[in-house]
Amino acid sequence: MTSGAVLETEPIGNAAPATRRLVIVSNRIPLSFVEEGGHLTAKPSSGGLVSALDPLLAEHGGLWVGSAGTQDSPEIHRQLEAAAAQQNYRFAPLFLTENEQANYYEGFSNEVIWPLFHDLQSRCVFRPRYWDVYQAVNRKFAEAVLASTSPEDTIWVQDYQLMQVARFVREDRPNACIAFFLHIPFPAPDIFEKLPWRGGVLEGLLKYDLIGVQTARDERNLVACLRCFLPNCKVEGRGRYREVTGPQGSTTIKAIPIGIDYRDFAHSAASASVRDRMQQIKKQYSGMNIAIGVDRLDYTKGIPQRLRAFRSLLRDNEQYRRKILLIQVVVPSRENIPRYQELLAEIESLVSSINGEFSETGWTPVEYMHRSVPREELLALYLASKIALITPLKDGMNLVAKEYCAAHIDNAGVLILSEFAGAAPELRIGALLVNPYDERGVASALGTAIEMTTEDQRRRMLRLRRQIRNADLLGWRDLFFAALENVQQSRTGSAI
Repeated sequence: MTSGAVLETEPIGNAAPATRRLVIVSNRIPLSFVEEGGHLTAKPSSGGLVSALDPLLAEHGGLWVGSAGTQDSPEIHRQLEAAAAQQNYRFAPLFLTENEQANYYEGFSNEVIWPLFHDLQSRCVFRPRYWDVYQAVNRKFAEAVLASTSPEDTIWVQDYQLMQVARFVREDRPNACIAFFLHIPFPAPDIFEKLPWRGGVLEGLLKYDLIGVQTARDERNLVACLRCFLPNCKVEGRGRYREVTGPQGSTTIKAIPIGIDYRDFAHSAASASVRDRMQQIKKQYSGMNIAIGVDRLDYTKGIPQRLRAFRSLLRDNEQYRRKILLIQVVVPSRENIPRYQELLAEIESLVSSINGEFSETGWTPVEYMHRSVPREELLALYLASKIALITPLKDGMNLVAKEYCAAHIDNAGVLILSEFAGAAPELRIGALLVNPYDERGVASALGTAIEMTTEDQRRRMLRLRRQIRNADLLGWRDLFFAALENVQQSRTGSAI
């Protein structure tokens, strides 16, 4: 199957531009299926991965390979065809069994890799069956890729659920052009060594031509793990990239922080409908310093710690009562996993406790939304909020921090950001960095943000917006494919 548009890459040096079809491979296709009025409807999915990659395929065309769930049906295929007709790219769906979903996704991906890579190894459940099914499902994805692509295609695999796909693709297509991007952090050796299958994971990663990671810290950690646990590998280079050579070839590792579509966010934030909604929100909470937190339900996001810090601010600083409001958006996620159900109960208990302790007539300190928020409403909330409180315990990047700044076309607002977010190295130029475990430190930063002058806000926000604009989604794409083109040229003498 070779229909669809091709990927155009920028020339490197004197090299001429080249074209290949782009194939994105991710755990899920960017659609979810819901029952509405007795009919199945395909709706665009949300999340950082989709928001980052959908514009790339929408611009260039190509193919998206991913799971469409556990229930195959003719109606789902009709919905996929209808969705593809409205896009500039096609879908190649595969379907998992309930057992595969439970052991590959809920098991290995989210009870082993997710907590381990976020330095929360105490939450890991190391069951051998998880690893067995993870490999089997990665092979299933590889077979779907092989069945729907040609040898000339560029295959770009996304994230921690699919670290072994290249291993199985190369069994049939050893010279394929395969790249990988890790959207979550990569842990240091003293954390990674807890993984019983550490050697297999690293060997599978080295089947990729290029591995992109979010930050220089992740690059250092990955290289350190390779040196510790695969001693037959040779690591060369520093600064711009690392080259890892092993018994079966070489892999380039490069830190390429992901961006957002800055211009689209800024343009949408300037729309009349967003501005009108922003004014309504400000009128509803007149006189308040609005702080906003927007997170997917996950224990890595530090939502309980954030709420405790907000409670600390109100307890220790009576002057800020009735002057600040926290709007906390929690987007539902993985709620069939018991630990996530427990987290949701903890969050809701804290919200209830804070509001019960401090609410007065006309003022409820925490406005809690446990739902997805439409994009236009989210932009209006960003604009209406003087403070963004983004305090993950650890994050690969955190695109909400960048979205908040891009939406502030008024150059106002204060970004309070965890120093453990992947975005922190880029955004420290204007953000107030905090340790999310430091309850009083976060409360102090909130006080600083409330008191910050308009002039200081503007100075900081201009720096932040400039950084985000100069390192946006298109820049991320160009850097990644320029790196991949360099890799291919150095190994084959031809561009991708």
